[in-house]
Amino acid sequence: MLLSTPHTRHMLSRRAGLAAVAAASLAASALVLAAPAGASPNSAHAMSPHSSAAQATASGGNLAYGGGAVVTNPKIYIVYWGNQWGSGSTVTNDPSGEVPVQLSFFQHTYGSGDTWSNSQTQYCEGVATGTTQCNGAGTPVGHPASNPVAGTWLDSSTNAPSKPTSSSIAAEAVKAASHFGVSGDNVEIIVDAPHGVVPQGFKTSYCAWHDHTTAANGADLPYTNMPYVPDAGSGCGANFVSTGSSGVNGATEGVTIVGGHEYAETLTDPAPSSGWVDSTGSETGDKCAWISSGQGASSIVTLNGADFAVQSLWSNNFNGGAGGCVTHYVSSGNQG
Repeated sequence: MLLSTPHTRHMLSRRAGLAAVAAASLAASALVLAAPAGASPNSAHAMSPHSSAAQATASGGNLAYGGGAVVTNPKIYIVYWGNQWGSGSTVTNDPSGEVPVQLSFFQHTYGSGDTWSNSQTQYCEGVATGTTQCNGAGTPVGHPASNPVAGTWLDSSTNAPSKPTSSSIAAEAVKAASHFGVSGDNVEIIVDAPHGVVPQGFKTSYCAWHDHTTAANGADLPYTNMPYVPDAGSGCGANFVSTGSSGVNGATEGVTIVGGHEYAETLTDPAPSSGWVDSTGSETGDKCAWISSGQGASSIVTLNGADFAVQSLWSNNFNGGAGGCVTHYVSSGNQG
């Protein structure tokens, strides 16, 4: 975490071999990793490879409201950045099949058939700073009634840099927002880098990150840096849940685990870290990342009839208000 900047980059740290490290040390190690090369001035929130995970589950307590916006009417826009994806308007270079998996996942995150991301509707805006339970006050995080994907675009007008910087990713998000004619805190622009392109820090420091910038019209613009996750293999979630035995393709599990992590954090903290974070600066996805067994373990969930690998998300009102990681949320009394 860069304490000198107005926002913080949060790492979803690696998990293997660190079980004996004390919670305080784990939090500290996550902060050390908190600024990959190319960090933007806003300093985004990032999800690190699971092979060095330091879970933030209990160390920071419940999430608390920071006084900023949440996403009250989610709309997702995906830009496939660069002619490496293909020419014209058709994606033809997607060797691991990331595009259809990612698109299908977000197209299924709506309504009563999605009890996974619904857990984030307990958080809100317009309440006192420091609030941990909205209890019907303020304006809650929105849960789409129908498919929230409002547009996709292959930007084949340019060649994506082989090692994009944070500033170039932000610029592509602004370009995409202009293409779609959108801006504001209810928008999430996902910048998908093509196979073989390695944004600075990808694989070694993070799997993906989200941040916000300023759109061409001056409005706020949340966006996500989504590298070609299958290129990182098991380091970013391949075969983390099912090892291919559930009907879900293990090789692309990371696409939805990582993508879901960033989506949930954008919903609750679109302008990091002015939304909902815990006392260590961890967001809803950070606190539940790379859990492989027990309560809150990553799992295969069914969203409106389709199965996807996801991680759990933090619920302040779980466990009698003590909080915890949940993969389903029908109501405050029906979650787990």
